[in-house]
Amino acid sequence: MLDTPEQRKARRAALKKAASERILVLDGAMGTMLQRRKLTEADYRGDRFKGANSDLKGNHDILNITRPDVILAVHKEYLDAGADLIETNTFSGTWISQADYHLESAVRDINEQGAKLARQAADEYTAKDPSKPRFVAGAIGPTNRTASLSPDVNRPDFRNITFDELKDAYKEQARGLVEGGADLLLIETIFDTLNAKAAVFGVYELFDELGEEWPLMISGTITDLSGRTLSGQTTEAFWNSLRHARPFSVGLNCAFGAQQMRPYVAELSRVADVPVSAYPNAGLPNQFGEYDEPPHATATHLREWAEAGLVNIVGGCCGTTPDHIRAIAESVKGVKPRRVPTIPPQLRLSGLEPFAVPAA
Repeated sequence: MLDTPEQRKARRAALKKAASERILVLDGAMGTMLQRRKLTEADYRGDRFKGANSDLKGNHDILNITRPDVILAVHKEYLDAGADLIETNTFSGTWISQADYHLESAVRDINEQGAKLARQAADEYTAKDPSKPRFVAGAIGPTNRTASLSPDVNRPDFRNITFDELKDAYKEQARGLVEGGADLLLIETIFDTLNAKAAVFGVYELFDELGEEWPLMISGTITDLSGRTLSGQTTEAFWNSLRHARPFSVGLNCAFGAQQMRPYVAELSRVADVPVSAYPNAGLPNQFGEYDEPPHATATHLREWAEAGLVNIVGGCCGTTPDHIRAIAESVKGVKPRRVPTIPPQLRLSGLEPFAVPAA
């Protein structure tokens, strides 16, 4: 590993202290920034993957290896904009996702190198201003398979992935991220809670092996105005399903712009006894699949959430840029973070809906 247990412990203490004092700012979209750079197939292949037998353009995670200069530059743009937390460029960093490019063997390097780049940038900016420490969130995306739903409408019992395969894939990814220097792990864009459970199982199995725990951020995705995840859970049911993981924070990201996401963030804020994060898209996509919401509009929404006491961590997802993050950081400056409530003990269960067993 790049650092010592004492250094990691100190950064965790600094993270906890920062979260108690102010609303933390997460970075914005990596993909949006990479698309602006008009990278070519040669950029994605680099020297290591010149002989790859499939197109690699669009496999952004592989740029950690082939164009680390580009990834480092994006991290620094977000840090310049005021981000406290930067995500590693590893959203598709499992062998499950990399199988589309026949690059399963590169997974360990993708994640370790991705964390090293973010660590380098965060440490550089912390050294510039020790009063504002910067942190690295190891990004763990949802994969392109789901444990709860069949990909074949004619075979509802069929699954193209098992729980154990997902667990092992997430564990492999998490190992690379912590060995590269991530301060915490972010299980994000969760559309299937069973996938997230596999991720939690995998990372805690890793923690047991390493004899050390890293903080977890958990972030779900409400997929439409029904207010449910793709696998059918409401916001409260989603939290009931994952609160046993004892995360550092829980939140929502992607799918919606801030205007559409607000009621679900409010619901999560009501029931979660941990910090709440929210990083919406830059509005809803237009007819070309692009995001048009300007920075001041996104920031205005998040300012209102902050003043209403709904959030502890804010940032941006699809379509957001350093300009969005700069506006968001400015908008929540000086606003007190959400007070984490004390929730009375009760047996809380969930299927698609939450269920709290009444006290005797």
